[in-house]
Amino acid sequence: MMVVPNSTVDDSRTGFDDGSRTVSRRTLLRQLVTAAGAGALSNPLGVGANAANTSTPTDTSAKRPALGITLSEDQRAAGEAFVRTHTTVDMHCHPGALFFAGHLAGDPPAAAALEKRAFIKRACADLAAGRVSAGLFSAVSDMRLLGETPTGLGAKREFKQGEAYADYQRQVNVLESIVSRRLAAPGRSTGDIDTAVRKHVPAAVFAIEGGDFIEDRLDRIHEAHREGVRSVTIVHYHVNQIGDIQTAPPLHGGLTPLGKTIIKEMNAAGILIDLAHATFAVAKDAVEVSSKPMMISHTNLLTEAARFPRLVSLEHAKLITDAGGVIGSWPSGFGQSTFADWIDSIQRLVDAVGVDHVGIGTDMDANYRPVFASYRDWSLIPAALFARGLDEASVSAIMGGNFLRIFRASQP
Repeated sequence: MMVVPNSTVDDSRTGFDDGSRTVSRRTLLRQLVTAAGAGALSNPLGVGANAANTSTPTDTSAKRPALGITLSEDQRAAGEAFVRTHTTVDMHCHPGALFFAGHLAGDPPAAAALEKRAFIKRACADLAAGRVSAGLFSAVSDMRLLGETPTGLGAKREFKQGEAYADYQRQVNVLESIVSRRLAAPGRSTGDIDTAVRKHVPAAVFAIEGGDFIEDRLDRIHEAHREGVRSVTIVHYHVNQIGDIQTAPPLHGGLTPLGKTIIKEMNAAGILIDLAHATFAVAKDAVEVSSKPMMISHTNLLTEAARFPRLVSLEHAKLITDAGGVIGSWPSGFGQSTFADWIDSIQRLVDAVGVDHVGIGTDMDANYRPVFASYRDWSLIPAALFARGLDEASVSAIMGGNFLRIFRASQP
C-alpha cells in the first residue's frame, strides 16, 4: 500500500470496519459540511435529493427500488447463469462511499470522524455476491468543494493551495488499501480482470472523478498511472483547468489549451478518458484531440420526459461512439422511476448508437434516487435484457465486453 504522509487510513477509524449504521448519504454529507466548516459534498446526486431516496449502505433486507417488470423464474435463472459465465463491468461506481475513508492531517476531529461512515467491506462483499467481475472504483477529486447551490450541486469555493493534490493522495491511498486488504483484486489491465474472474474476486479499476488534482502538472498524469489509476473523468462539478461542465454556465468554451494537452498526455500514459459531466463543446474538442476511444461512463439520452443537464443529446452520444467510444447507461432517478425504465434507457441507447457502444455505469453508492441500488441484483440486468429479446452476444457486449475493448485500446 502506498503511504501518503499527509493522509491516514486506519481500520479502527475508517469505513473498512463494518460497524457503521445505515444513514442516508445526503445526511452524511450535510454532517461533513458542518464538521469541516467548508463547502464539501452536500448533495452529490442532483437537485432536491430526498434523504430516503439516495443510495445508502446496502442492507439485503432493505426495500429495493420498484422493478416495474415481471421476470419469470426461468428469466431470472438465465440472468444468474449469465453473470456466472461472463465478464461484467460497472463503468462507474463509488463502492461503500469510499471517498469518505481516510482523512487529511489538519481536518477537524468531527470531519475526520465521518470517515467511519464509509462501508467499503460491505460494498465489496455485495460486488462479490452479485458476481460483478470489475468496477471502476471512483474517487471524487473535487468533493471537498461541493455543496448545494441555487442551481443545484456545485463548487462552493476554490481549492486552497495544495489541497486538490493532497485529497487525491488521500483517496488513492484508500483505493490501494481496498486492494491490499484483499477486498478487491487489482484491475490495472484486462489481464488483471481476467485473473480476478478466475479467482472469483471483483477487480477494482482505479478511477478519479475530476482532473482537478493534475493542476498544470503533466507529470501527475504519469504518477497517477504508476499508482494504478486507469481512468480519469476530466471534469466533475467544479469548473476546473481542463474544461467546462454540463451543470454550470460555460467558462472556457470547450477544452482549454491545457486541457487539450492533458488529453494527449492521458493517451500517452495509458489512462482512459471519461467525458461524463463534460459539455458537448468539451466532448467535441476531446474527440478532435484524442487518439484513442473515450467513454461517457454514466448518462442517458435526453428525452421529452427527462431534460436534466447531465443527460446527453443523440448528437453528443454519437460524437463519442462514432469515434469508437462507449456510453454507460445510468440508473438515476432523472426520468426513471423503476428498474424497467432504466432497461428502456439501455435499449434506447442500443437503438441510437448500436449495441457495440453501450455499457453499464451505475454510480453505485453516490447516485440520485437510484432505480438500481444493490449489486446483489446485478443478474437482473442481463435477465431483463434477455427478456427484451437481446441475444447473448449483445448482452455480453453491454455488460462488459464493450468497456473491455476500449480499456484494452487505452493502454500504451
